[in-house]
Amino acid sequence: MTHDMAHDSAHDLANGEAASRKPRKPSGRAAEGAGRDRGAPAEQQGPDRQAPGRQARDRRASGRPTLDHEAEEVAVAVMAASRLLVAISARALSSIDDSMTLPQLRALVVLESCEPLKLAAMAATLGVNPSTAMRMVDRLEAVGLVDRRTNPASRREVVLNLTDAGRDLVGRVMAHRQAEVGALVARLPAEERAGLVPALRALTRAAGELAVDPFDEVRRTGGIVADPLAPGR
Repeated sequence: MTHDMAHDSAHDLANGEAASRKPRKPSGRAAEGAGRDRGAPAEQQGPDRQAPGRQARDRRASGRPTLDHEAEEVAVAVMAASRLLVAISARALSSIDDSMTLPQLRALVVLESCEPLKLAAMAATLGVNPSTAMRMVDRLEAVGLVDRRTNPASRREVVLNLTDAGRDLVGRVMAHRQAEVGALVARLPAEERAGLVPALRALTRAAGELAVDPFDEVRRTGGIVADPLAPGR
């Protein structure tokens, strides 16, 4: 009898230890939460569970442009418009005198707006060194477009003026360019025309001291610039 009782106690103890080693099955809300964590996709588990790279890809896929993309689009649009205006200026010049270059035309426009002008001042306005300005004046004087004289107030200085032929050439080229730009602008819808100038002015103002040509400087040079991608002349 004692032997049977001891055997039963040992059997019960072995069964209890085996049961304690079995994993406990979760129940209630804990089981539901565990199921969600194992089976739900990352986007359904909340934004805090998504990796930063995944969130960036999701933003791009949703169509929301990033600041870098917007800056690139602005740069491309402005450069395209700049190239267009350079092409219009080149066509206007070639229609009047195909032997002249845009830098030479720019020098004539500066003289028209500022004459009489000293050579050093002309070089500074054009953004070139005096020797480059001197060579340009030599060419323009040779074809009768610029008059160069010694400054009566200082014999060591040279004063530049346009000749009548130079003034006539500038007037015709600028009128041709203005007509082509006017025809181009007229093709824009009214609402796009209304927003074009304010947007470009805002962009230039935002540049501050980085702006290459303030508005008054552009008017002084007639907005004539050489093709930024063309070789120097």
